[in-house]
Amino acid sequence: IMLNDFLAVSTLVSIWFSLLASLVTLYGATCFWLKHSKKVISITPLKRYPTITIVVPAHNEEVVIANTTKGILNLNYPASKIELLLYADNCQDKTAAEMRKATDLPQYRYRNVQIIERHGSGGKAGVLNDALKIAQGEYICVYDADALPEQNALYFLVKKVLENPQRYMATFGRNKTRNAKQNFLTKCINQEVIVSQRLQHVGVWNLFKIGRIPGTNFIINTEYVKKIGGWQSGALTEDTEISFRIMEDGYLIALAYNSEAFEQEPEHLRDYYYQRLRWAKGNYQVVMNNFKHLFDKSNWRVKLETFYLTCTFFWFNLAVILSDIIFFVDLGCIIARFFNPEIPIIFAMNSNVLLMQLLLINWLLMILLYVIQINLALATQYGQATSDQIWLALVSYFTYSQLFIAISLQAVCSVIGDKLFKRDGTKWVKTKRFAD
Repeated sequence: IMLNDFLAVSTLVSIWFSLLASLVTLYGATCFWLKHSKKVISITPLKRYPTITIVVPAHNEEVVIANTTKGILNLNYPASKIELLLYADNCQDKTAAEMRKATDLPQYRYRNVQIIERHGSGGKAGVLNDALKIAQGEYICVYDADALPEQNALYFLVKKVLENPQRYMATFGRNKTRNAKQNFLTKCINQEVIVSQRLQHVGVWNLFKIGRIPGTNFIINTEYVKKIGGWQSGALTEDTEISFRIMEDGYLIALAYNSEAFEQEPEHLRDYYYQRLRWAKGNYQVVMNNFKHLFDKSNWRVKLETFYLTCTFFWFNLAVILSDIIFFVDLGCIIARFFNPEIPIIFAMNSNVLLMQLLLINWLLMILLYVIQINLALATQYGQATSDQIWLALVSYFTYSQLFIAISLQAVCSVIGDKLFKRDGTKWVKTKRFAD
């Protein structure tokens, strides 16, 4: 009984701490949107227009690359100030041909574009490092092959970095789901993306001036990237890894909240699973590599980010897993008692009814906060706050959100296995694309 109570109390305290962290972020985001939601944004000339090298890494992306290329070439930014590097990275399809078909259109014929058919290693980070060697721009901008930028996306990124170019070493925008209404999975992903982009990123930036480079729709100072030796080749989440290096050097990654790009999300469970498994493994690798910063002389932002990610991927995940084990074991025992009343309820906690009640309240609060987060995030984006989204949020809590636990568990086991058996953990399954 004492072991049961200990597990229950540990789970209770852990999840309450997780709820507190979520409430802090929620508070920061709410303050931000109350301040900015009434602002009228106008497109006015910038005090200067630095040259931007836009890099697009594409591996077997023939389905989407043409639209992305045209979207980039149509950006509201002086054409003479854009150098576009399109990389067909180890492609076995018509990605390069689709790139040429788009750039050969009359309106783009005289633009500064290079199409490079690459056969090197290192994945996306390898492409970015190759681009770094030839980039002529003051800043490097990255768009994934499926990320269609809104016309003013680059304008807002540059506008933000020019507010404090000595301190803002990079700026990042928000990403939205292009195929949000395709099926149940993409609808759930859309809610997750909106929460992460419009609550978590915004709240953390507003409260602590901590930014995290996403995989796409960001700019970074070219000379700085050269100075630190570029991106970590072969990294599964090269964006998170370089974010830590920027913070370690005392610089900021600023949020340009008006800059938007539209990404295509996985439409099938298998594609989603392998994509998120890669992301989770990459984040676990980054957390493990940076855990030492909790105990060294790193600045407080690095320590806070390390602590937050450590809690999220290790402590909080373990607490949720324990909570699920307690719930499902007891549920199974209750069902079994219909057939054999002598079967004990393993985590009944008969000695502490109050503790059992607190666990139930805790579970209800988790659901409530989950739904509140989603609906507050949806309310900040035009056309998203509908009654259907409320019901979807409830259903997704018991289905979609539970996938993250399974994926995280496999990811941490895989990372540990890679280190123990010296396996190559940098390979991933290609996410399938769909025609718009």
